[in-house]
Amino acid sequence: MANNAQPPQLHLAEFTAEQFLDIWRHFDVDGNGYIEGKELENFFRELEAARRGTRADPSNVAFREKMKEFMHKFDKNADGKIEMSELAQILPTEENFLLCFRMFVGSSTEFMEAWRKHDEDRSGYIDSNELKGFLSDLLQKANRQYDDKKLNEYTHTILRMFDLNGDGKLGLSEMARLLPTEENFLLKFQSIKVSAEQFHSIFNYYDKDGSGYIDEQELDTLLKDLFEKNKMVVDAKSLSSYKKSIMALSDGGKLYRTELEIVICKDPSV
Repeated sequence: MANNAQPPQLHLAEFTAEQFLDIWRHFDVDGNGYIEGKELENFFRELEAARRGTRADPSNVAFREKMKEFMHKFDKNADGKIEMSELAQILPTEENFLLCFRMFVGSSTEFMEAWRKHDEDRSGYIDSNELKGFLSDLLQKANRQYDDKKLNEYTHTILRMFDLNGDGKLGLSEMARLLPTEENFLLKFQSIKVSAEQFHSIFNYYDKDGSGYIDEQELDTLLKDLFEKNKMVVDAKSLSSYKKSIMALSDGGKLYRTELEIVICKDPSV
């Protein structure tokens, strides 16, 4: 995803959602969802040039100190990288729709509840129309004024940002990239996701009575066994948080096969 084009013009006026995306894509050269390393240095150099009107020298000690101060201020989780939401706090983005998302869907549980509401057909994906409804609710909660044109722009921009496979819809893990890293519990499952065949065997094992769903207690046991099998140490607080987030997908405490599948299966069939 290398980008050798001239960088988008950084300035201190308000950016539209589309301009913000162009900037993000230019500096996130490898497309991994972060600006880090050389990408981060290039971004900070351009930002300093926009602020001061002169080019900065990255080898300069003063540049390095300013960059350190900059990261201390904006790198909220201190991972040495800039996430999309952190960039939205740095650049004056129109309506600041990404921060708007963070304000009203700030936890993984709230995110999963919103997902369940807007994945109306229970397909395991949110298509452009469902996403439009999701964003419309979000903007109303934030008391933001918008028209159909602006809503369409935001929908298009979010799809461009997070639709990694270009199928015109967002899977759960794609949409979850809107969450802060520390709240994105789905990242914990990336390395332990199972095949469709394994998933169905696991679900059948824990669905003791063959009802087609598991309850919270059965999910607790399933998660503990899954983490133990993969030699992952998860404390009680984190486990409780993961369980709460996943159960937000459930129907009155009944977590059906298709709902758990989109969380722990590599290739969900829904």
